[in-house]
This record gives sequence, C-alpha cells and structure tokens, in this order.
Amino acid sequence: MSLLKQFPSKFVWGTATASYQIEGATTEGGRGDSIWDVFCRSEGNIANGDNGDRACDHFNRYPEDIQLMADLGISAYRFSISWPRIMPDGTSGSINQEGIDFYNKIINECLRHGIEPWVTLYHWDLPQYLHEKEGGWLRKDIVSRFHDYADVCFQEFGDRVKRWITINEAWVVAMLGYGKGVFAPGLESNDLPYIVGHNLLLSHAQAVNLYRTKYAELEGQIGITNNCDWREAASDEKEDQDAAQRALEFFLGWFADPVYFGDYPDVMKERLGNRLPSFSDEEKSLLKGSSDFFGLNHYTTMIVSAKPDELDVQSVYGNGGIVEDQDVHLKVDPKWPLTDMNWAVVPWGCGKLLRWIADRYNNPPIYITENGCAYDDLADQRRIDFLSGYIEECQKAIDAGVNLQGYFVWSLLDNFEWASGYSKRFGLHYVNYETGERIKKDSAIWLASQLRKTDDPVTCKYSA
Repeated sequence: MSLLKQFPSKFVWGTATASYQIEGATTEGGRGDSIWDVFCRSEGNIANGDNGDRACDHFNRYPEDIQLMADLGISAYRFSISWPRIMPDGTSGSINQEGIDFYNKIINECLRHGIEPWVTLYHWDLPQYLHEKEGGWLRKDIVSRFHDYADVCFQEFGDRVKRWITINEAWVVAMLGYGKGVFAPGLESNDLPYIVGHNLLLSHAQAVNLYRTKYAELEGQIGITNNCDWREAASDEKEDQDAAQRALEFFLGWFADPVYFGDYPDVMKERLGNRLPSFSDEEKSLLKGSSDFFGLNHYTTMIVSAKPDELDVQSVYGNGGIVEDQDVHLKVDPKWPLTDMNWAVVPWGCGKLLRWIADRYNNPPIYITENGCAYDDLADQRRIDFLSGYIEECQKAIDAGVNLQGYFVWSLLDNFEWASGYSKRFGLHYVNYETGERIKKDSAIWLASQLRKTDDPVTCKYSA
C-alpha cells in the first residue's frame, strides 16, 4: 500500500535544491562572485579541492531536470535564487537581466509541467562584494541590501511565484560560517554568530513587510526556513531534560521565537547577556508574526546530557562535546544506523520535533522543506528505508493533530555538498560529474510509485 495514500489530498510533495549546489556557470550569464566561490578557492576548505564552478550544470540542463521532477510526479519544486546572478555586486545598481531571464525560464518550465515553484531568496551565496566591501551579514546595512534584492525578485517573479522563503537555515549561516569557520566566509568567533543571526532575522522581517505591503495584491505566502535536529534527553533526570530543552531553544528557538513571539528565548538572553543583540520595539513588532508557515529542514537526532561521557560527539557542533554557549553534551546511540554524513537515522526524532514545534508555536502550518540522506548507491534501498521511516512519522504527527502540510525531499540531484564537495550524494538521481548524465536511483523509482498512490508493486531498476 502506498505510504502516501492517507495524507491529506492537498498535501504538498516536492523536491528541493539550492543554486550554488546545482547551477554551475559561476562566470556565465553575468553572474558575480559569491562568498562560496571565494571560499572554495582557498586550499583546504573543501574536500578534494572541489568547487561549484560546474556543479550539476543545471544552468544549461534545467529543462532535463524539471522533466525528472515531472517524471516523479511531484507537485512543487523548492529552489533558490542566486543573489549574485540577479545582482552581481549585491546592489540595486547592478541588476543583471540575464539572471532574471534564467529564473523566468525555470519558473515557466515548472508551471508548464504543473509544478509549483517555491523560491528561496537566500541559500548562503552572498555576493562577495557585499561581504568584502560592506561587511555583509556583520553589518546592519545588509538589511536594506536584502530588502532591495527581495524587491527585484518579487517584482520580476511574483506574478507566478506564490510561495517564498526568505532565509534558508540561518543557524548554519551564523554558526558554521561565522562561528566554526567551516562554511563560507570561514570566520571563527564566539560572538559573531549572534550578530549575524540578528541581521538575518531583521532582513527576513523587512522582506516580509515589503511583500505584505507593496505586493499584497499578489496574494502569496512568505516565510522562513530553519533547520533543527531533534534533541533527545539522555534521561528523565531534570538536569538532562533541561539540557535538551535548552539545546532546542538555542538551536531552533534562536530564530523561530523572534518570528512567533517577537524576541529571543529567555534562556539565550540570560546566558549570553550583552553578547546577544537586542531588538527595538519596532523590530519586535515587524518580526512577530512574520511567517505564514513554519519551514523546517530536518535530518537527524542526537542525545543530550548535562554531563559528559565517553560517547560525546566532537564535530562542528562544538569542541569536547560542549555545544556553543548551551553547556550541553551530545552523543548518538551506537545502535542507530548512520548515513554517509555520519548522521544518525532516527525517524521518531522527526515526529517528536514536529510535536514540539506544534506545542511551542501554537500549531502553525508546517512544511518540511528538506529531509533526506547521503548514500553512495544506485540501488539505494537505504534511502528508500530512510524516506519511508520519516514519512511514516510525518503521518503519525498529522494523526496526532500536527498541522503538517508538505514535505520536500533533499535532494532532486546529487550535488555539491558544501564543505564535503562532491563526496556525498543526497540525490534521488545520480549525477555523473564528468559527463553530466542523470540516472534515476531506485529511490526515485520508488518515490514516483508512491506519488501515484497505487498498490501496484514497485520494480526498482538497480535492486538485486
């Protein structure tokens, strides 16, 4: 029986990509440099010295890729616009018509196939000029720059795009780009992430206000997508329960609380003091209610404890198991299977996170805008099992009353996986990076059969 049969009839099923990860053509079509172009040029930043110069060559092969989506039977495609392709130096004085034409072609091709475009304005590829000359996300001037960029996108594409996402994964931008230094622009600091996060939130709020006022007649929806892994308390002890809650508030509440309540979580304000910027009353008013839906990217689960033990995970999340300013310790259950990213496969964690969001934020409309896994197989039964498990948890959450309205698989294609380069494959479709050939994995065949919502048996191409 199809897993999807029991979902609401208007539930949105889609796939997702990001501009720098798939487009390539970094010097074509009038595009300017992004911080990721520059970050990739520095030796040691990216696995195998990879970069996004060619990526999946989606810039030239987009009709083929949209046909792949049509073959899947999805109803929506979430993609991002490259800011430096629209504005090479990031400013309104450098609008690039070739870039506008490119995204018009993608939007129109999607609509021709009956696929609704969901557009993300910022998926990490900040114009290098803004970072180098104006300080980028470190200075409040970026708010007006993002406003002007959003204005151009709403003006050029808003007649056909009715679903907008302002910022993708502000936590990653702030913490991995400006805290740990493992993502562009590669800065390491204990304090900069909170400045960056503040300016990301203000930019989001201004863009939403612009859309709801100047473009109200377009009658679209706009929101922000945040990422969060579930944090499972290591025990029923109060100190572990408090640690898990604190971890979630520092991770997801950092960016969701201002959008739903108008300010940062109390635990962040108490622990960070003047290291955490504050919002004016006007800014709080703009932020509160500034998302028409709750966009969620979710991949894994970790166990949280107040005290360290021998299983503590040392990773980009923190040194010695201590995470940022949270004073919590993370580990995974050795029994949990791992993806090629070494992320644990824990479907029930997704269900728990959905319920936590519903309880904390008054059950808003939720869209899982990314969920997927990295496996290097064409006969990718492990990916089928992963998707099956997480989709089942989504159904259970809906049955429990969670207002979940959509699910996007990450990703349509194998692509440039940031600091991992091309070494990790998240795609439903295999990409030969030498020839550009796309090959449907078994997971793509399986998903297409599920989207048909029939009980017909599935014959996968590469399974034994």
